[in-house]
Amino acid sequence: MKKTHIFALLIFCVMAVMLSSLYAQEGVNRRVGTAAASELLIPVGARDLAMGGASLAISSGVEAIYWNPAGLGRMSGSAEGLFSTMSYLADINVNYAAVGINFSGFGVVGLSVKSLDFGDIPLTTNDDPENRSARTFAPTFITLGLSYSRAFTDAITAGATFKLISEKIERVNGSGFAVDFGVQYSNVGGLSGLHVGVTMKNIGPTVSFDGSGLLRPGQASQGRRPEQFYKSEAASFELPSTVELGMAYTNKVNEDLNWCVAGAYANNNLGLDGYRVGGEVAYDLGKLKLFGRGGIELSKTSNNDAINQDEDIFGPTAGFGLSYQAPGINIELDYVYRQVDLFASNSLFSVKLGF
Repeated sequence: MKKTHIFALLIFCVMAVMLSSLYAQEGVNRRVGTAAASELLIPVGARDLAMGGASLAISSGVEAIYWNPAGLGRMSGSAEGLFSTMSYLADINVNYAAVGINFSGFGVVGLSVKSLDFGDIPLTTNDDPENRSARTFAPTFITLGLSYSRAFTDAITAGATFKLISEKIERVNGSGFAVDFGVQYSNVGGLSGLHVGVTMKNIGPTVSFDGSGLLRPGQASQGRRPEQFYKSEAASFELPSTVELGMAYTNKVNEDLNWCVAGAYANNNLGLDGYRVGGEVAYDLGKLKLFGRGGIELSKTSNNDAINQDEDIFGPTAGFGLSYQAPGINIELDYVYRQVDLFASNSLFSVKLGF
């Protein structure tokens, strides 16, 4: 049996198992609760977010490290670099940077870092509840990623990302690791323009916190023993793991104008499941390309309407981009606007350089 057929069969077997598991859980109350390292779910990269996150079947280059690491193997040049920044919730900024290098015959290796900027937060204590001392602290949330992806055939690409997670709040910190896996299959069944993608994200052990900030003073109830400290044991929490299935179709109106539509389903272990739909229109002006994008993610209806309202705060997305082919370098600028309930809407800018 040809290698192509083997990988195709493997993909569809995996998808069948996942889908049967999802349908078997219909009608069962899903666990919607607190997860560790929820920053892993914050999207990066304006192009894919503008399509509502539905593009996991066609995401490519370093931007695909977050959406589907298999897409890293579809990087067109020898190297790429990406930087994005987003105004998130409650004055939190999310900064992301990634680089990918194509090693001919071996595959593509990528490095990425995501950092949350909370700003300076006033430090209040029992002794200083009004913060008259004007002291502040700044939480540090950083995720480092090492990715590898390669094309096994012209149609099939697979990849994985190993992530180190670090969270620090004053004198308390937590750390852990997670792994993402992804597969992309182009021109499914010989149909040109039909693409399928599968990802499993944030697979890893539970995370708990530790540090001197968990120490509490204790006084002996009997005798004259001096004041001593005891440490509170922090609970462990699961990572926000997801299984995502996506499909996309791309086509051309003419030599200069092409379009694509995409859809995806995300099964979340500690949140509401999501249905994503998005699309993109591209117009080629030679060295300059213009893009228009839009999308939306809708959460699966919950048995508890109050939970559904609290969880589903993100609305539709819209964005645009331009790509300019300069001598020896390709420059791509993208922007996306995402409507948010209860908070200010998100704005994300990204710059990608290809060599």
